[in-house]
Amino acid sequence: MRLIDVVAFLDLDAGNTRPDAQLLVELNGPELENVAYAILSHCWGDPEDEVHYTEMDSLTNMDFVARGKIRERGGYHKIRESCLRARRDDLLWLWVDTCCIDKRSSVEISDAINSMYVWYANSDRCYAFLHDVDTDALPAKPDNYKYYKSNGWPKWFSSGWTLQELIAPADVRFFNQNWEYIASKRSSAHELSNITRIPVNVLREGFSRSSTSAAQIMSWAADRTTTREEDRAYSLLGLLGMNMSILYGEGKNTFLRLQQEAIRTTDDQSTFAESRTKETGSASGFLANDPDPFHFRDYSSVVQIKPNDMLRILGRHFSKRQLRKLAFLAEERLLRTSTTTHLDGIQIWLPLKHERRSGDSEFFSVILACHNLQSGGRKHPVTITLRQLNGILSRYLGSPRAVNLARPLQMLLEDIKKDDNVIVVLSAAGSGKSDIG
Repeated sequence: MRLIDVVAFLDLDAGNTRPDAQLLVELNGPELENVAYAILSHCWGDPEDEVHYTEMDSLTNMDFVARGKIRERGGYHKIRESCLRARRDDLLWLWVDTCCIDKRSSVEISDAINSMYVWYANSDRCYAFLHDVDTDALPAKPDNYKYYKSNGWPKWFSSGWTLQELIAPADVRFFNQNWEYIASKRSSAHELSNITRIPVNVLREGFSRSSTSAAQIMSWAADRTTTREEDRAYSLLGLLGMNMSILYGEGKNTFLRLQQEAIRTTDDQSTFAESRTKETGSASGFLANDPDPFHFRDYSSVVQIKPNDMLRILGRHFSKRQLRKLAFLAEERLLRTSTTTHLDGIQIWLPLKHERRSGDSEFFSVILACHNLQSGGRKHPVTITLRQLNGILSRYLGSPRAVNLARPLQMLLEDIKKDDNVIVVLSAAGSGKSDIG
């Protein structure tokens, strides 16, 4: 991790530094573990107005005119104000994404993206700079006139990257465009929850991956945007507890790859619960193309059902013999995913319920190990609908719903390839005979 030496930078800014002073210092391993540092969270301005790594690295050796031009940039002002705040907070080190990553190196960019959540989480203080806020408090309600480009809220709240920058650090301090302190994450948790849909307890007590579903995380990201399409997925890596190879140029495939990896590594079926309520008909893909509002926005209350709880829910609808077999399947395969290398996809066992026949089409409900807290009362698993027409199986679009299990269940073995098509379906008792595939 490369950090700014706060004292060295402020000495340079005051004109008191030596040409051999080192503004950027690499700290790793045990060195980094014992270092207290501040971190900046902000929205980038025009790239020409930010201070980049090569410029910061050579700032001490620049002539007076060249250095003066950089000092006029908005990005330099953000670094200076952050350093001043850090010094007041007795923090000697600062991380800023514009100048602490050498973006000429694809390896360094990949490492930084995969490490960024941890860097923010380990910071002693995060300074969130709201460049378009001119008041002394966070806005209490959306202002679509003032913030018409960012859903009625300051731009910082519409950025994909700042989601993890809000959640990961324990101590986040907000500053307006004049660098006046206006709020903290803990003291303004209710206001922040109103803006972001992130629960108050997460903002106050901290984030736990074990108690947060993928659908919830993606719902928080639903209204946020990034400059590069791929970053909509990469900005969620830390929140999902994942690492991925960083490939720019693959567009929406990055978000599909993210969901596949999340299913592989976490067995979190809430990823399938996304809804395409603005679409009708069928789709061959079972995963969303991106975390846009039409897919995930309303799923902030969808949480996982633990395997043992799911077994009890399903067990109410099986005979004792079937339940024993179900328990065996659960131990071996049910509710779990595994890589199928010959297909380069994932394999998952899920409960399946036949719903109805309509003309040449048959409809099935796939029962997911997640439920909606807003449904209240008993845990009713969320379902998605499959349609079989002329031997072709596809997802039938519409809002996932809670299902009241009243009929016998079948078992579904679902192989999801890169194009997300279901290719194998087995019958209820594991006979190996194909019911609908």
